[in-house]
Amino acid sequence: MSEMSGNEVKMEYTKLTEILQSVADGSVSVEEAALLLKKEPFEDLGFAKPDHHRAIRQGVSEVIYGEGKTPEQIVKITQALLKKGQECVIITRMDKEAADALKEEKLPLYYDDLSRMGIAGKMPENSGNGKIVIATGGTSDMPVAEEAALTAKALGNEVVKLYDVGVAGIHRLLSHADDLMNAQVVIAIAGMEGALASVIGGLVDCPVIAVPTSVGYGASFNGLSALLSMLNSCASGVSVVNIDNGFGAGYMASMINHVSVKKQ
Repeated sequence: MSEMSGNEVKMEYTKLTEILQSVADGSVSVEEAALLLKKEPFEDLGFAKPDHHRAIRQGVSEVIYGEGKTPEQIVKITQALLKKGQECVIITRMDKEAADALKEEKLPLYYDDLSRMGIAGKMPENSGNGKIVIATGGTSDMPVAEEAALTAKALGNEVVKLYDVGVAGIHRLLSHADDLMNAQVVIAIAGMEGALASVIGGLVDCPVIAVPTSVGYGASFNGLSALLSMLNSCASGVSVVNIDNGFGAGYMASMINHVSVKKQ
């Protein structure tokens, strides 16, 4: 169920189990264990409070939203997360200036200009139950699609990309029927009238996450038209995230792809 990398899972959960085992065998008191668990749940940098316990609570470490932050702030938050053992730090909506600042500090960084996403540290191995298929209506939707794809990969998923398979030439989509039918979850990304999500929703037996994009002419209202179309989809199993929210779609798809039956 966890979406951390293998090493992060071992580090966080081994630490947690050791504390609980120590309580069980009496070598550590309940009060001492509570103190250990409360110790440094976050770090106060003044302008930000990195959440170092998020992986324990949610299975996924904290992600940095880069837009609106200075390069210096992004550098310091990234350094704090890496220092505490987070192996892969996702940074969304960051500009080239911030990416250059991270590289100047000799931090390991992969930066994608198209999606404006940065991955500091190293990518985890695939740990999901199946494949996440990402389909776009057109090439113009690729920045959002790449944000979703990089997010999913950084959370340990195998990703299959089907770009420019919109309903204006539906034979392009149908030529990838095998990929769609074998998906664990599909992310359907489209602007204009946003019909792609409904079409895919009527073809597959897995969850479909619809992402409206701000691509389109005037009456598309910067993605509002696609958003409303996707919300009103007649295909069952289609859920919708916010306009241009590739990160949110990739994150949710990863959660679905890591779901396992919980033991009572």
